[in-house]
Amino acid sequence: MDLDERVPEPELMTDPEQAAAYSAADFAEAHQRLVDAFVDRFPELRDDRDLTLLDLGCGPADVTVRLARALPWATLVGVDGSAAMLAPGHERVRAAGLGDRIRLEQARLPDASLETRRFGAVVSTSVLHHLADPAVLWRTIVACAAPGAVVFVADLRRPRDDAAVDAMVATGAAGEPAVLVEDFRNSLRAAYRPEEVRAQATAAGLDLVVETIGERHLAAWGRIPRG
Repeated sequence: MDLDERVPEPELMTDPEQAAAYSAADFAEAHQRLVDAFVDRFPELRDDRDLTLLDLGCGPADVTVRLARALPWATLVGVDGSAAMLAPGHERVRAAGLGDRIRLEQARLPDASLETRRFGAVVSTSVLHHLADPAVLWRTIVACAAPGAVVFVADLRRPRDDAAVDAMVATGAAGEPAVLVEDFRNSLRAAYRPEEVRAQATAAGLDLVVETIGERHLAAWGRIPRG
């Protein structure tokens, strides 16, 4: 089956079994690649002692913790709509000894109170494909990004057809629990393509670079104008 159009999936992971499987899965290589890609594009953030970073859709906070380690002076806020996903995230932050720099909050986008706050960096990884209306994410980014803030949105990239999905699942989820394998398959089919993401960002008034990262991810990144 060709995947010219995405196949939507549920916006939130609310099932405790699914959330536990996701948190326990070995995403170290993929997540670190995305964090490295972010820091490589904005190396000046390593030395920014006043940086506040918003991680939208932080889930169990593995990427959030990796961002905190890569940016030793940053204060981070991780937001997710699912209490089941945040539960292991709180434990992960405590285990990493980063409770003084990372705060996790439950909020489902769009969230009016969140949009009143301003951050020097807004990051989102593996969230866009969950959203039935991607404009919700872009609106939140525009609202929360301070003038001159950096923006980095990374997500899966939809394969051309189901055969390509099967191949990615076979290599990317080998040995994982069945619930995670099925979730990965659904996420690949629900993902957007670079040209779709470029159009979304442009519609939100953002001038971002959109590029591929590795075999299955894409990233949109840039800065909010200061003026």
